[in-house]
Amino acid sequence: MVEPIGIITVVLGFYCLTRGYKATVQTFIVLTLLGSAAALTFGGSSVPPAHLFLLFLTVAALGKSELPAVVTGTFRFGRPAFWLACLVAYGAISAYFSPRLFAGMSYIIPLGASEYPSTGGTVPLGPVSSNVTQTIYLAADLLCFVTITAVCATPSGFRATLNGLVAYAVVNVLFAALDLATSATGTADLLQFVRNAQYTFHDSDTVNGMKRIVGSWPEASAFAGMTLGAFGFTASLWICGRQVRWTGPLALCSFALIILSTSSTGLIAAPICLLLLYLTAVLRCGVGPQSQRSTAVVLLAPPIVLALSLLVVLQENLFQALYDYVDLLVLSKSTSSSAVERGSWNAAALQNFVDTVGLGVGLGTARTSSFPLALLSNVGIPGAVMFLLFAMTAFRPGLSARTFESDVRLAALNGCLALLIGSLVAGPTVDLGLLFFVLAGLCASRPVPRTGEIPVLPLRGAALEERAHARRLVPRVIARKRQT
Repeated sequence: MVEPIGIITVVLGFYCLTRGYKATVQTFIVLTLLGSAAALTFGGSSVPPAHLFLLFLTVAALGKSELPAVVTGTFRFGRPAFWLACLVAYGAISAYFSPRLFAGMSYIIPLGASEYPSTGGTVPLGPVSSNVTQTIYLAADLLCFVTITAVCATPSGFRATLNGLVAYAVVNVLFAALDLATSATGTADLLQFVRNAQYTFHDSDTVNGMKRIVGSWPEASAFAGMTLGAFGFTASLWICGRQVRWTGPLALCSFALIILSTSSTGLIAAPICLLLLYLTAVLRCGVGPQSQRSTAVVLLAPPIVLALSLLVVLQENLFQALYDYVDLLVLSKSTSSSAVERGSWNAAALQNFVDTVGLGVGLGTARTSSFPLALLSNVGIPGAVMFLLFAMTAFRPGLSARTFESDVRLAALNGCLALLIGSLVAGPTVDLGLLFFVLAGLCASRPVPRTGEIPVLPLRGAALEERAHARRLVPRVIARKRQT
């Protein structure tokens, strides 16, 4: 069934095709925000708008004459797309064979519907509906990565992807503001057109009277996890001194939303991301003009943190309020029913890995609460190795260059790492989302300047100079011949 937002997505796709691949890639990146929307619905399954729009992005990229050759080159042995394609292939094979080969040999927390009644607990290992959907999602991740890598091979496409990611951060903040505003005014139904997916929504939950910020996502944990990527990307660009007018305020707003989202995922991951950003500033600091902001961060961050810590400790009321907030969301979280449930998911996933001799129960079969366990339990050691090889070959930003391209790739790397940090706390599946692979494609890209196009004016000027030089030489040659 085609939903109204699906019709809007298709119309927007055809319009962007008339505007070129740069407009298409920017629109695609912003659409990845709509994590709670469904453009198409098939029974209990949904197709998000970004996955539908990915087809238009592929068509736009292939329509550019030089990009198909770049796409073919990304699949060479040892390249990131090669290892990601191996992961997709192994995942698809395991999704079909593993649940049948190891049927009944282990107990799983099913990710999708199984042949057994849903009780919220474990069921005997067997095929589930999410074997198909997760395979499709992982294949879409591969298509997204390859397409973004190809688009970013051109300088204009590289900059368009950068602008799209900055726009992603802007719209994410706006959706968070809309979520808070509609909740406060009792008009939350206005956002139902982007909350029509077949998910369990927690958009009206509160914690001690505080609204849990979900933005355009089904729950606060998903919002905080995806905002971590925007925060890591924009904060890194600000440290590198790139687009500081936008990236600084966006990084600050994203960090504040992560802390205020009441998500334990965000509250645990945010300090780790801050440490990552500080290490980035340390690696990039120096005495040159391009290193001023990173050097300032290295020198000023420790005293600022120390001053804030002393302020919190000396203000008893402030300290107690912050302690109660952290205790509610993190320290006492281990005793909550949600934490106990997620712990049982991880325990079952680890047992699945052992019971299948490290091969995994099949892509999309088991639900977990941590990305590493999702890898090991679903696709086993082979899939985990393929993902590690993909990450090792894709995440090479080139720190020493300190050019515009290397700084943007470094920011993309930090965005990916921030998303991974969040998925370590709450990562239910092998699929890390399209935003992760957009950032990975940007980090793995190497823009090549066009050499075929030669400006007209320099050629014309060079020709005039050659003619003038020849005119000056002719009288001299004639004079020498007369003398001889």
